[in-house]
Amino acid sequence: MKKKIIVILLLSVFLFGCSKTKVIHGVEYDTYGLFNSEEKKNPNIVYEIVWGNVFWGIVGFESIIAPIYFFGFDVCQPVRWRQPNEVKGQAIRK
Repeated sequence: MKKKIIVILLLSVFLFGCSKTKVIHGVEYDTYGLFNSEEKKNPNIVYEIVWGNVFWGIVGFESIIAPIYFFGFDVCQPVRWRQPNEVKGQAIRK
């Protein structure tokens, strides 16, 4: 019974993940992780860590699949376009 609950919980997390793609200037940017950052990470976009996916990756570490998916392919999501003269760590006021 406990295994069924864990499987249902993990499947629901995969289906309703915490990270989202974002449309910036008419282009949809996808999330990325440690394994696909070379293909998906854009240097002109600011990304942030999705802490919900970090949490689920840690919680599901026994399944091996959850951490590989969350950390490898879905740990950072796009937030906004990087300003032309932006310095790393600079606060952007809106």
